[in-house]
Amino acid sequence: MLIIPAIDLKDGNCVRLKQGVMESATVFSRDPVAMAQYWLGQGAQRLHLVDLNGAFAGKPTNTAVIRDIIGAIDGKIPIQLGGGIRDLDTIRNYLEEGISYIIIGTAAVSTPSFLHQACNEFPGQIMVGLDAKNGKIAVDGWSKITDHNVIDLAKKFEAYGVVAIIYTDISRDGMLNGINIKATVKLARELTIPVIASGGVTSLEDVSKLCEVEAKGIIGVITGRAIYEGTLDFRESQVLADEFSMKA
Repeated sequence: MLIIPAIDLKDGNCVRLKQGVMESATVFSRDPVAMAQYWLGQGAQRLHLVDLNGAFAGKPTNTAVIRDIIGAIDGKIPIQLGGGIRDLDTIRNYLEEGISYIIIGTAAVSTPSFLHQACNEFPGQIMVGLDAKNGKIAVDGWSKITDHNVIDLAKKFEAYGVVAIIYTDISRDGMLNGINIKATVKLARELTIPVIASGGVTSLEDVSKLCEVEAKGIIGVITGRAIYEGTLDFRESQVLADEFSMKA
């Protein structure tokens, strides 16, 4: 089980939102590059970057700091990136610069043909971020709830060739009230590709509960506010996850 630190970028800063609301942003660091290096030093095996401005604008925005983070990490661990990625050239540029996995969210839902093209063009490097509330997909930085069912879309995108689904319960995200394990497991059971959980992880207890269902197809969890506010010790959580894996 990977414990994946999130670095959400807004106006060049490392922030966290509550339920995807841009106005709710809390700035945790004005030096995201140093933050990335810190998590690497703490034993992170992967980083999760989100261009929040890009997600709302529909185009890459925090590209300079993303490049600086790529340079600082220097290929030591994989980096997955999402936010405002709407065309193949943007994907190609990011991958050439050193990003390992591209996360497509809103564009996967609104333009599935684009996702299909991306999977064909860049096999093994495309993930889909499915953000949902009460089982329905949210798009455009979570500002719109659609009629699309999470499981139905995930199966469709699995057939396209995505390598993983990142599933976020947006009612939990940034609220520090526990992850929606039931919904995450329900999704993972319907797929053969792995699921990465996101939204609401708060404590070592949450990590333990996820590790217990890892065999269902959940390979990791993204954590943000909890590790920045200190309700979850990142190093301790990864050690715990590694111990679970060794017992399995």
